[in-house]
Amino acid sequence: MFVCAGCGAELTAPVSRVALPVHTHYGAWEQLHPPLMEPATYAVDPLPSGARWRPSDEAGEDLDARQGVHAPARSVPFGARGRIVIAPGDSRDMVLIPEKCAGYCRGIDGRDGPNLACGGCGSAVATRLDDCGLWQAVWLEPDAVRRVPSGLPAVPTPDWDELDLESYAVPPVELDGSWSFRWEAAVPVALAHLVAACEGRPVALPGPVADLLGDGATGYLPAGPPALTARLAGPGMPAPRSTDDVLLVPRHPVTGEPWRPPHGTAAVAPLDIGVWAHFALPGETSPLPASGRVPEGVLRDDYPLPLRPWRSFMPHSTAFSRTLVRLPAIRRPALRAYRERFATPP
Repeated sequence: MFVCAGCGAELTAPVSRVALPVHTHYGAWEQLHPPLMEPATYAVDPLPSGARWRPSDEAGEDLDARQGVHAPARSVPFGARGRIVIAPGDSRDMVLIPEKCAGYCRGIDGRDGPNLACGGCGSAVATRLDDCGLWQAVWLEPDAVRRVPSGLPAVPTPDWDELDLESYAVPPVELDGSWSFRWEAAVPVALAHLVAACEGRPVALPGPVADLLGDGATGYLPAGPPALTARLAGPGMPAPRSTDDVLLVPRHPVTGEPWRPPHGTAAVAPLDIGVWAHFALPGETSPLPASGRVPEGVLRDDYPLPLRPWRSFMPHSTAFSRTLVRLPAIRRPALRAYRERFATPP
């Protein structure tokens, strides 16, 4: 759990560390969002985040790179590194600072810096976010808190073969027919990694990915006849061939590290495990009818049909470009030329 660095008051429930969600900083404008984190979990953002931004040309190329931005951008974050994010329901003994609760229209957006104070000593310790376009979260300031043992048994990090992969699958469409906010952010993040892995060369997406996402995704890739092929790969799937050009693989939900093939040297592009699981573990797909008693695992024909979106897929407007400029590979001449021609400055 986390306690106040000043007085030692407990500020959180017991929490376990997981990977920072790839959609953390990318929400849908004018929409209210659910909590970013699952209950009893926390994540750490290694890059600068939060309030304090400076124009890229004012900071300079070397300073931009130290802040995790490797190509020209509209602005560069200069907030704290190592901020800790938890679900709002896991916060304890914190009170709002009224004069720092500004927002856009439906809540608090953190524009004035930390807006939560320790209930014990009154020190500013965290920022509550819940405005439209933002995932609901409480961000603990790294210098204002410290981590202490909760007294509960430690949970070992599971290996890939110990994960219940199907439980991580996230459907692409919400009940109202809109695209999942998580998908709209996670897909362009993965596409940025794919462009970097392909070093700016045209690439063909695997069939199910291209079929579902259409031009909304392929429009972000370099133009021209495909020179490379991307394929889905990961735990529980057939071993990739040595000739595969680039692999779309899942991120580990706890460590955030991408899955790596046991053999071969194919480049990998990490994909949010919820999106990857939807494509790699599609479930029942057979169109053949079954007679007699329905076998286990076969869907009945009177089940509701799979949800279909009411509009085409539109990736988050800045997730792709912001991810691309944070990849060191963007400094390569081929990728720099690609960004100048195709990508929108973040």
